[in-house]
Amino acid sequence: MNEFIVFIIGISIGSFLNVVIYRTEKEISIINPPSFCPKCGKKIEWYDNIPIISYIILGGKCRNCFSKIDIQYPIVEFISGILTLLFYLKWKDNILWFFSSALILYLLIIISVVDFKTMMLSDLFSYILSFIGIISSYLNPIFEGNIYQRIKQSITGIITGAGIIYFLMFIGKKIYKKDAVGEGDIFLMGAIGSFVGPKGIIDVLIISSLLGSLYGISLILFKKLNKSSYIPFGPFLALSSLIKIYTNLSLINLFYL
Repeated sequence: MNEFIVFIIGISIGSFLNVVIYRTEKEISIINPPSFCPKCGKKIEWYDNIPIISYIILGGKCRNCFSKIDIQYPIVEFISGILTLLFYLKWKDNILWFFSSALILYLLIIISVVDFKTMMLSDLFSYILSFIGIISSYLNPIFEGNIYQRIKQSITGIITGAGIIYFLMFIGKKIYKKDAVGEGDIFLMGAIGSFVGPKGIIDVLIISSLLGSLYGISLILFKKLNKSSYIPFGPFLALSSLIKIYTNLSLINLFYL
């Protein structure tokens, strides 16, 4: 029963994340006005705003103007529900860390979708992530030692993450005569470092590079992208950091096996 309630809470939060994503893209308040159709501007009533269910009942179309509702909405809601449930099942005995990691999860979902759609990263979300990473470091199972040592690992992770991406951006600009990575990736990687630590940064970089390469190659093969095109790196950094905090997979240790 608890698991079902957690899933419902997760998809409900996912519905709110969709609001934040859309309004971040459009640079409008996340509070006012109430939910509305992006096409006709009509207010969406509560019964048409039930996560996933309303999308299915309405056939993926607005009740008023019959324009298509972006498939993003039910996908984000479902992913939020599933991941919230997975995080709960893993950390229900460490409930404070569950709440902290869930906040990290939700921010990374927002960052990923916005970056995927706009190729833009909001530094504000990265700052909030960094703050959460530091204040929850004493709960973080990735970190070791007393509270001061854990905070030190979190802050060192921020410096390491931001520093590595800044270095890659500097080298990329020298070689390719253009930005290889965006400035927003610097702040995002620093924020990720706050909850995976300096060693975890290496794991995140390896996993995200692999995932990003597979995605880029598949798009080139299907002629959806050419070799000089940009792809958003934020979603792959976000996914890789979630894999890291959920599994605490250490790729460095694997090389010594």
